[in-house]
Amino acid sequence: MAGDIINRLFKLKEHGTTLKTELTAGATTFIAMAYIIFVNPSMLADAGMSREAAFAATIWAAALTTLFMGLWANLPIALAPGMGINAFFAYTVVLGMGLPWQTALGAVFISGLVFFLLSITKLRERIIREVPLNLKLATAVGIGMFIASIGLKGAGIIVDDPGTLVALGKISEPATLLSLFGLLVTVVLMQLGIQGAMLLGILGTTVLGMVVGVGPAPAGIGDIMSLDVPSFLPTFLQLDIVAAVKYGLFSVLFTMTMVDLFDTIGTIIGLSRKMGLMKQDGQIEGLGRPLVVDSCGTMLSGLLGTPAVTSYLESSAGVIEGGRTGLTAVTVAVLFLVSLVFSPLVGIVQGYSTAPALIVVGTLMIQEVRNIDFSNMAEALPAFLTIITMPLTCSIATGFGMGFISYVIIRACIGRAKDVSLTMWIVSACFVVSFALH
Repeated sequence: MAGDIINRLFKLKEHGTTLKTELTAGATTFIAMAYIIFVNPSMLADAGMSREAAFAATIWAAALTTLFMGLWANLPIALAPGMGINAFFAYTVVLGMGLPWQTALGAVFISGLVFFLLSITKLRERIIREVPLNLKLATAVGIGMFIASIGLKGAGIIVDDPGTLVALGKISEPATLLSLFGLLVTVVLMQLGIQGAMLLGILGTTVLGMVVGVGPAPAGIGDIMSLDVPSFLPTFLQLDIVAAVKYGLFSVLFTMTMVDLFDTIGTIIGLSRKMGLMKQDGQIEGLGRPLVVDSCGTMLSGLLGTPAVTSYLESSAGVIEGGRTGLTAVTVAVLFLVSLVFSPLVGIVQGYSTAPALIVVGTLMIQEVRNIDFSNMAEALPAFLTIITMPLTCSIATGFGMGFISYVIIRACIGRAKDVSLTMWIVSACFVVSFALH
């Protein structure tokens, strides 16, 4: 009975998936992105906010918006406070500009309102629809490279280098060896057709890390359950919208808007391509609802006390595992709420355990490069700039901007300016302003 209700609600059969597959995909996505539960509060604590309140706000913002995405949009996309936008919030706006975190939250809410207006007026959807097919494909590839680079850094395979930007890490480090072990296990299981291969790889690597003493192991009930569930009340409704408007934070609002807008667009394009929702002409069906969810989530973030939520790249881990409906997102939302109680246990899963899954996802997503037309330089260069700048700048939005601007400029220089839509011109101009204000 319950199975029939779930099937009708999420249309599992129509999407060619099963309850088991969706639950497995949701668990995989959650584990891949659970790091945000600890990273975001740490950044916000640096900005003077309560770490415990930020921890709770992070979880509630992620859970509620992801639940909304699953139930209303019926898509396997999870949301949480965005990496990059949280760093901008804490270190640029609060610490760099010296503004109170309450004012910064006010700016978050205003930017969410702008997103919402764009979404309900179909302007945001129109932007996605008018992006050339080659740039859409390049976005999927660029996201794959970005995800893989995050995984390689998390594994310690590549490290920062002042001379060459990045360099080979110390492979003999125990955590790096564990990541390589996890990568091998995951690939072998995938080749054998084992369902949940990435989740099994993550869990297996975590357990092995405990056995060899690299990762933390639970020593008692206190390391598994948190009896004092943290509350977001210290930051709830503490945003100062009036101050945000009074300060005239145009550059802050513009940057927040551009980053969140195109991070979300890029993620949706990449995931839609992977789920088979993108048509041959590059159009994507059903864009309106996920865009509204994202914009509402951003406003909710400002109210709860955290930087804007955004659609997460790590959702691709669940998509690769077969997640095709909102049941995957609902599973992620439930696990976020459960983590309020089991927060110490969630912390046991270390970066070296999730890194292999990110590398595998990147490998799978980069396969879209074979569909990009590189025979025409007017198409090839914008696509290449989109792909290469995403991982090198650690920003989907930057890669998108480089692709947009170069596409428009090249078309204008070869006498084909009329082929460029008005939307492309406007968005490219916005990116030029954004880069100039950076």
